[in-house]
Amino acid sequence: MAGTETHYTLARPSFDKAPKLLIVVAPYYKDIADNLIAGAKAEIEAVGGSWELIEVPGALEIPTAVGIAERLAEFDGYVALGCIIRGETTHYDTVCNDSSRGLMELGLRGLCIGNGILTVENRPQAEVRADPGQMNKGGGAAAAALHLIALTRKWSKSEKPVGFRPVGG
Repeated sequence: MAGTETHYTLARPSFDKAPKLLIVVAPYYKDIADNLIAGAKAEIEAVGGSWELIEVPGALEIPTAVGIAERLAEFDGYVALGCIIRGETTHYDTVCNDSSRGLMELGLRGLCIGNGILTVENRPQAEVRADPGQMNKGGGAAAAALHLIALTRKWSKSEKPVGFRPVGG
């Protein structure tokens, strides 16, 4: 059973300046979303960070909301939360693939995003994954964003030469 496996997790990063994250959630399955949010909030607060929470209609709107926030607000990172449970049509595949692709594209542009959108076959799988006392995928998504923020801060401090280097210098 997936809920009983243990996995290696990185130690929490530390920050000189507390990070501020935006949690974007699609609360279609409200109880599952609430558990994902609880896990994410706890992980952010454990490193002294702060968060703001917004809700969007569905998983497909999460990447758009993150993109808007990146352009118009001041956040160090983002936590994407939601749950997609397989149904009877191919809509499941579209929502899973396109929400994930949208977040990946934003990440490749340099945004620090933790993807906590569950893509599951049934409700019991979602419940185990969302529960902060079990798999805690909301906390895991926040941890991923925090680690990316830490990397960004680490590498942004390094001085890289710009332009031409003089011969012999």
